[in-house]
Amino acid sequence: MTTNSRGWVFVLSLAACVSAIAAESGESYPNKPVRLIVGNAPGGGSDFVARLLAQHISLGQTIVIDNRAGAGGIVAAELTANAPPDGYTMVVVASSHTSNVNLYRKLPYDTAKDFAPVTQLTANFFFLAVNPSSPAKTVSEFVALAKAKKGALTYASAGNGQGAHLGMELLKTLGGFDAVHVPYNGIGPAAVALVSGQVEVALLTPPTTVPLMKAGKLKVLALTGPKRLASLADVPTVAESGFPGYEVNNWIGVLAPARTPNEIINKLYAALAGGLKVNEVVERLAAVYTEPVGSTPQEFGAFMQAEIAKWGKVIKQSGARAD
Repeated sequence: MTTNSRGWVFVLSLAACVSAIAAESGESYPNKPVRLIVGNAPGGGSDFVARLLAQHISLGQTIVIDNRAGAGGIVAAELTANAPPDGYTMVVVASSHTSNVNLYRKLPYDTAKDFAPVTQLTANFFFLAVNPSSPAKTVSEFVALAKAKKGALTYASAGNGQGAHLGMELLKTLGGFDAVHVPYNGIGPAAVALVSGQVEVALLTPPTTVPLMKAGKLKVLALTGPKRLASLADVPTVAESGFPGYEVNNWIGVLAPARTPNEIINKLYAALAGGLKVNEVVERLAAVYTEPVGSTPQEFGAFMQAEIAKWGKVIKQSGARAD
């Protein structure tokens, strides 16, 4: 081989190394569609947010929504944990992701080690609602009523281990009262049970609650968020109603497989956070009483750790288990 030939081989090898490094660092990413796995069926909740954002994410590639419902988001999370860490697979998770680790005796992945946080997309809170026949007009009056019933009061939820269940268990601890949990198969049946008087109280989502409240079929005592909703400013928070620190956040976020390069994580974060600032996205989220967040990967990781610790204590104290 001549000196010139060896020189060209060296140049080509160097170029290949540079290209490989660039690809590894995310400079060429993405060059094909990105799969966004959603842990529930097409429709509301996580799927609504995912499909809305997919229309406004600036990644230069198509975002393909892949619905994989089952086991409270565990099916979708497992698929993501086992996917290549190349930035072409993400999963939309809900708040159940951080409670599942304590609700289930065994998961098919390590919640702390098998995922890379990308961003918290949204925050969504519950209303503490009672049947209109209830004499309680405030949270304090409700707690006094519950104590007087000595454990006979009943509350509905969308199922064992769901946010509305754990949120009521937290309120029981803070308020020092007992109550009987009556789980239903979804938030709709839980709301029907409350309206019909089968149960006395429930934590319900705003889109479910507001029409019933306006129709006089439910009485709303408080919101589980850290501040009042601008659109319903007359509804106080549970925290300001005598229970400081109380918060139940029915959040949605995005994770990637662990070991996804930081450069790619940052590109995904920037695209998702940017989509959350688009006027149409903000307006459509506001219409369902949902707040855009767009936290950094580091902030989202710390938030999830805090959620695992918080709800782990509630689950241990209550003995809650998933269905």
